[in-house]
Amino acid sequence: MLTVPTLSFPDSGLLAVVLQHADTGEVLTVAWTTAEAVQKTAETGQTWLWSRSRQELWHKGATSGNTQTVVQMGTDCDADALVYRVIPAGPACHLGSRSCFSVPPTLQALDDTLADRAANPSEGSYTNKLLTDRNLRLKKLGEEAVELSLACADGTDEDVVYEVADVLYHALVAARARGIGVADVLAELRRRQG
Repeated sequence: MLTVPTLSFPDSGLLAVVLQHADTGEVLTVAWTTAEAVQKTAETGQTWLWSRSRQELWHKGATSGNTQTVVQMGTDCDADALVYRVIPAGPACHLGSRSCFSVPPTLQALDDTLADRAANPSEGSYTNKLLTDRNLRLKKLGEEAVELSLACADGTDEDVVYEVADVLYHALVAARARGIGVADVLAELRRRQG
């Protein structure tokens, strides 16, 4: 069972809750909740909300199958808004999108681009060249790792930032070539935190 944080409900009995992807940090949606929905969320580990249109408790994904496993509950500094860090089992948006918002986090946006390049090759694309040429892909990954090591040893801060970006890009391309996305990598990092 999740721990329910101390909350400060207004007279309406409704609190805003931000649903955030536990691995990517992406804001999936913003909804409303009540004390009863918060308690059900804590007890079940699934997202429960308040439907203002239906005026009833709502188990996210009960009809669509797009449930959310809540891994952490928290509040803002005034305890009058919540954040649920969730692992979604499908799209969060009722329109079928991963998020109700159109701005994914940078790593997720990069991974989306890589997945698109893998599915829809673009002539002249450096990413597609790497995705289709195993030897080049692995060579570049190794080169970038060495360049990062050298920058960390003797380079400027700007050199380190530049080389970290190169390593991240080439590592994500190499992972994408194996069918592994950034969410898989971030899930492993989350697992190591626990």
